[in-house]
Amino acid sequence: MNQNKKLKINSNNLLLVITIALFVVMYIAGCIVYADKGFTRLQTFLNILINNAGLICIASGMTCVMLTGGIDISVGSVVAMDCMIIAVGIERWGWSSPVLMILVLAVGIVFGLVQGYCISYLKIQPFIVTMAGMFFARGMTAVICTEQVSITSDPVFTTLSSFKIEMPFGIGSYVNKKGIPQIPYIRASVIVALLVVLVIFLMLRYTRFGRSLYAVGGNQQSATLMGLDVKKVTLKAYILSSFLASIGGICYCLNTMSGTTTQAAGLEMDAISSAVIGGTLLTGGVGNVVGSLFGVMINGTISTLVKTNGKLISSWANIVTAILLCFFIVLQAVFVKIKERKKA
Repeated sequence: MNQNKKLKINSNNLLLVITIALFVVMYIAGCIVYADKGFTRLQTFLNILINNAGLICIASGMTCVMLTGGIDISVGSVVAMDCMIIAVGIERWGWSSPVLMILVLAVGIVFGLVQGYCISYLKIQPFIVTMAGMFFARGMTAVICTEQVSITSDPVFTTLSSFKIEMPFGIGSYVNKKGIPQIPYIRASVIVALLVVLVIFLMLRYTRFGRSLYAVGGNQQSATLMGLDVKKVTLKAYILSSFLASIGGICYCLNTMSGTTTQAAGLEMDAISSAVIGGTLLTGGVGNVVGSLFGVMINGTISTLVKTNGKLISSWANIVTAILLCFFIVLQAVFVKIKERKKA
């Protein structure tokens, strides 16, 4: 029993520890190297959360899908479609933003339902189904409108977008170059993203559905023998992923305040890389949404470091992310091999 417990700690939690340690080291290094450029300010850290609030929601959903051994590459296009629906709905259709936000959430559920049904009940490969979903959502974005639409006329949405939650007691406050005191703040989208992470964490840890995701990803045959409905669990995972992608789309739209056909391009790859860097196995069965959160923070920190440097092109962020992704994939393969040898 002690050996099994040790094995569980090694396989499930060590990757998470490595991810958190990597983020801490990377951020401390940034604070040391770029202390004179304001990297040590609390607002710099909070800006990473603000800029990646939508991605945090999407990566949380991606984690649930990857735990079953699947993948969803349609989420970036779903975000673009959601942003366009909200922007065009407000500016050209004259709809209220609360109605439009409910609409995009409903679209996300239906989108996930269709994809999940094709994958779980029709036994079509997840990559093929979600690739078709990616093309469909991106195409529908252009069908809705081919132009960039900026959101300016809805008071509820603009208020949500500009709403600031300042740090209590002036924690981390500083004086800018103009001599004006600045109090660090976060946006409403960050609160939504962190609540999503908390809910998914509790779901994975304490609910039957959460445990079922791990069981299905670990071994579908064993999960079936345990009495689990593998098809239903897989279907729910894809519905959840698309639903969280729509929540992420709303957060993304609150940051950009616009809708375009090229919006959120490559966001699905950012979500996948964040989940993998966070310790979620590509083969399923192992992962943690907290790890995915830190995976997003690592990607955000890399981008911030490149921007703070000022001399590096933005492509360096992609290069560093690719190196980290390869490192964690190799690390995962090593853990899988060790686990197989101990079972044997």
